[in-house]
Order: sequence, then structure tokens, then C-alpha cells
Amino acid sequence: MEKEHRKSSRRQFLRGAAGAAAAFTIVPRCVLGAGETPPSEKINIACVGVGGRGGDNVDGVGRENIVALCDVDMRSTGKAFGNHPNAKQYRDFRKMLDEMDNKIDAVVVSTPDHTHAAACMAAIKRGKHVYCEKPLAHSIYEIRELMKAAREHKVVTQLGNQGHSFEHIRLFCEWIWDGAIGNVREVHASCDAVHCKIGQLSRLNEKHDVPAELD
Repeated sequence: MEKEHRKSSRRQFLRGAAGAAAAFTIVPRCVLGAGETPPSEKINIACVGVGGRGGDNVDGVGRENIVALCDVDMRSTGKAFGNHPNAKQYRDFRKMLDEMDNKIDAVVVSTPDHTHAAACMAAIKRGKHVYCEKPLAHSIYEIRELMKAAREHKVVTQLGNQGHSFEHIRLFCEWIWDGAIGNVREVHASCDAVHCKIGQLSRLNEKHDVPAELD
């Protein structure tokens, strides 16, 4: 019963068998004003990687209950920690998930690419819903394992490709679905973003001290 409860989101719990008893504690939306989410309908979120792009993602879910924040580099956590002073702070997501297991409904993963699959799998196996920045993993095998785990643990997942949420992408899809431009047989796509770091290879022999703020 406890395991099944963990797999249920806060919203599912309140709308389920305990709904009758919980109804008296739910703050009606009209009391808070239009557009406000009652506290009883918010979900508890933990964020792994909260600097840079991770900070943007923390802001994106900031209307929910941010219960835990995790990052290995304290130099980049100031904004997230400052905006959510009541969230528990961690440097190791494994320890965070162990200690906060029954207090977390969902996890946002915004770490550098090499830890995406590991952090997502750790969260999914605990029955947590997951939002992960792209790329999801390093191989097709890792992605298939994550998909399999998500199905087994009945969690909701989303890959962070915000471009697909823009109006022009939806418009392109509607054109094709409606046959507005005929039968599309071939698509040409391009991207002018370049993230090559090959020029930094000459610095591999340089010696650097590990910053005290970095775990």
C-alpha cells in the first residue's frame, strides 16, 4: 500500500479514495482568486542541477512546492537557493532521493549531459515523475531502458525540448496533418548553432585546482 501511494501524485491522492476526507482541507480556488493553485493541489518537486539552464527550469516549476535542490557546484546555486529558502539543499542526488523519498512527487533533471540517464533512472525507480533536459541519454539502449522503467513504474515523463512547444512548430504539424501543402516526401532542416570545443583541446595539459565550492 505504501509503495502504491508513492506512485500516486498529490493530485491523484486527493482525488482518489481519500477524497471525501480530504475535501474539507482543500482550499477552494475562488478563495485564492482566479489563476491561483490551491496548496493542496500543488506537487512536491526536487530539482537536480539548479545553476544556468537548471535555474531556468527551477523557475519554470516555481509555482509548485520546491522541496529539495541539488547541485555539485555551490557557485551557481545562489539564485535557486535564495528563491526557495525552505527547500532542503543537497550536493548528491542519490542522498537527496534516499532522504526525501516520500516527500517528493516529481524530479527535474538539469545536470550536464553525462548524468541525465543516471539521475532519471534513480528517480523513476522510486516512482517519481520526471522532466529531463535534452539529451535524455548517450545511447539508444539507455533510452529504451528509461522508457521501460517509466512504463513499469507508471510515471509521467517529459524531455525538455522547448522548441516543440512554440506556435510555429504546431502550425507546421497542422499543415502536414491537414494536407495543406500536399503529400510531404522530403524535409530539409538546418541549424546554425555550433558548440564545438575542439579549440580547447590544447588546454588539456594545463593543471587546475578544484574549486572549493565544487564537490
